[in-house]
Amino acid sequence: MVMEPGLTEPMRKQIKSNLRQVTVEVEELLKTVDNNDCRILSEFEHVHDVLSELQKTAASHYLNAYLSPFTDSYQAFSTAIQHFSERKHGALMAIQRKDPVEPLIHSGTPILANVSYALLESIFYPGNILHDGAVLIKENTIVSAGNVLPLSRQDSKGKKLGTRHRAAVGLSEKSDAIVLVVSEETGRASFALDGTLYPIHPGGLI
Repeated sequence: MVMEPGLTEPMRKQIKSNLRQVTVEVEELLKTVDNNDCRILSEFEHVHDVLSELQKTAASHYLNAYLSPFTDSYQAFSTAIQHFSERKHGALMAIQRKDPVEPLIHSGTPILANVSYALLESIFYPGNILHDGAVLIKENTIVSAGNVLPLSRQDSKGKKLGTRHRAAVGLSEKSDAIVLVVSEETGRASFALDGTLYPIHPGGLI
């Protein structure tokens, strides 16, 4: 298992503040239950939304911490993911950390160029012959594109996963790589680590 990095003090304060907000919302929900109020369904939805946003905030913080020893390309990732999410362009980016990942993948087309959001956007632009595969990134270099990652046999918490997400989870099951993925159906952004997907805020890597 990967050890979690510590929270910064500002992030700790933000999470504690948000959790207190959730506590207040749950107390209101308890009153709604006691009153047999039909608003209970909307209250459930609101609490779910608050928790979902809190999860994304925490996951975005940890993603930054997990990547920082291995790459300086946060701004490029952040900008690209935000654009992919807004436009619903699917994307899959594997960032190698300590474990070599090339023995685990079917290699695609060599790129060997510095990471930039413009290059990432051109690779994953719909219609590009490389857009369905994954890019492999080592430090600040896009090593290759159009790579095929091993697919996970597991579904995430009972949810059926698409091919990109199964590939992200699959590589993270076999290595310590961080795999960033954006859904072309929903535009949602997430990262895979240790066989688990974590939702993040698009553009929230910084």
